[in-house]
Amino acid sequence: MHPDAYAPYPVVGDPARWGLTTTTVSTSAGPTVVRHRPGARPLLFLHGVAGSWTTWTPLLSAAGAVVGRGLVLVDLPGWGSSPAPAVPLDVDESSQVIVEVLDALGLDQADVVGHSMGAFVGLHLAVTRQDRVRSLGLVSGTTFATATAARHPVRALRTLPAFTLLRAGLAVTRRAAHGLLRGLARIGLLPLLAGPVFATVRRLDPSVLRAFVEEFRPVGFLGAARSAARYDTRRWAGVRCPVVAVAGRQDVFARVDDLARLGGVLPDVRTVLLEDCGHFAHVERPGAVVRELFS
Repeated sequence: MHPDAYAPYPVVGDPARWGLTTTTVSTSAGPTVVRHRPGARPLLFLHGVAGSWTTWTPLLSAAGAVVGRGLVLVDLPGWGSSPAPAVPLDVDESSQVIVEVLDALGLDQADVVGHSMGAFVGLHLAVTRQDRVRSLGLVSGTTFATATAARHPVRALRTLPAFTLLRAGLAVTRRAAHGLLRGLARIGLLPLLAGPVFATVRRLDPSVLRAFVEEFRPVGFLGAARSAARYDTRRWAGVRCPVVAVAGRQDVFARVDDLARLGGVLPDVRTVLLEDCGHFAHVERPGAVVRELFS
């Protein structure tokens, strides 16, 4: 499959394919499962609210697992293989977990790549722990528009309706939403629900939608939205490392003008808008994302 095709790679759950070791790190938020590999200039990957370490595997395939680089792929507490804390983490607590993971692995710095919520956490980490972040890649990052929508949900029905309606629905269904998603998958209706998230849902490998169902955490989503609502995005002006922000034109959880706003706030940023791409640029356009982040 050509890496520039739409969503050319499946989601894979075997860490051995890329020489990754699985380690459980004891952190202030509880046990945190990490897949990692030693190497020069380590890359740290932070997933979003419908993801885990496996969500990055299409990008690893497109990048040839970034030959020679160290890799650190974290399942934040409450996602993937990491047990959920009693209360969903806010952005400060998530960032602290990342610092503790880096400490446990003996890593002073990393090039951080975050998707969606992971991009939000990466930005905060780059503000609060500048010494630990060498560079930052934002992949389909939820930034200004999401924070504003979380604070003003009625107004956001016009500006960011998909995020706002999903949040409202989850506030009612909460944990039952996971079962509903699985039920839709069993009767073949999941593409209808997931359609807005991806530019072309019918062209996805089945493994992508399976992972979407398994990794989505309704309670974690609501917790992340609450944390975003309280966050002062003016803090991002304190980011000093170089930043590359990649987003899809069809992203329904962010707005295209978020890229311009990042350009106006971050002192060293390059922004890239990808066509035929929704909210999962690293799955839908992994070849393009690899070129922008690692070339």
